[in-house]
This record gives sequence, C-alpha cells and structure tokens, in this order.
Amino acid sequence: MGAADGLIEEGEAVSPFADDLPAITNLDPDLRAAMQNAARDAIADEIDFVVTSGWRSAAYQQSLLDAAVIEYGSLEAAGEFVLSPEQSRHVTGEAVDIGRTDADSWLSQHGADYGLCQTYANEMWHFELATEPGGDCPEQLPNAAG
Repeated sequence: MGAADGLIEEGEAVSPFADDLPAITNLDPDLRAAMQNAARDAIADEIDFVVTSGWRSAAYQQSLLDAAVIEYGSLEAAGEFVLSPEQSRHVTGEAVDIGRTDADSWLSQHGADYGLCQTYANEMWHFELATEPGGDCPEQLPNAAG
C-alpha cells in the first residue's frame, strides 16, 4: 500500500490542503470543501488541524479490516472500528479522519456549521458530511457496526 491507495502512515498526518495526495483529492468534493473551510477557521483559532486518513482504495480498506480481525479476534469485533470496502465511506470518499485531539474537539463543537458531523461515538476523529451547513448532526451511532 502506498499514497496512491490513500495511505497516510500510522502516526503521520497531512495538511487538509494537500491537494496533491489521493487521500485528499479523492474525497467527495463537497466533503473536501467543507473540511477545508473548517480547517481554515480552526487554524485561525490556533488549532493544529490535520488529516490522519481520508479517501482509501478498496484494497487498502481490506488490508485495514484484515489487520483489525487479527487485532480484535473476530470479524464482528473488528467491525466496530473498521468496515469492509463495500461499507466504508472512506472508500467512497465520504469520510475523513481528523487529527490532534484539539482539532477533534473543535470540530465536534463547530463541525455542524460546515455540515461535518462525528458519526461514531467511539471514533472522535471520524467525520462525514451529514447535515446542511448550520444544521443539526444526526445522533451518533455507537460504533461503525451500528
């Protein structure tokens, strides 16, 4: 796996404006624009706002799922954190993981202003375009398995 698959190395992060990387450029255009608008405002508030994962190829998503099955001991347990390529909104470019705890907190408080919502209660870093800008975010699912 490499950058062409959307890989951002474990522990690494990239600028939300890294429009030369597939992890960013292959995001849904509306999600990318909302995330970049939020990032501009967060940075203006002196928040270190980075992307730890964005778009992922199906092969990369499958490799993450395979590793999670090994780590958690079963497909069912792994499914709370990693979905199959057919189910993952990262593969369709409709999800982005934001890094640094202060950025996650900032986005949890202000994300709905941009249409961005934390969709899983157990993943404070995972955001999707889930409402109209200024709208209300839907209730969070407990985890990726629902």
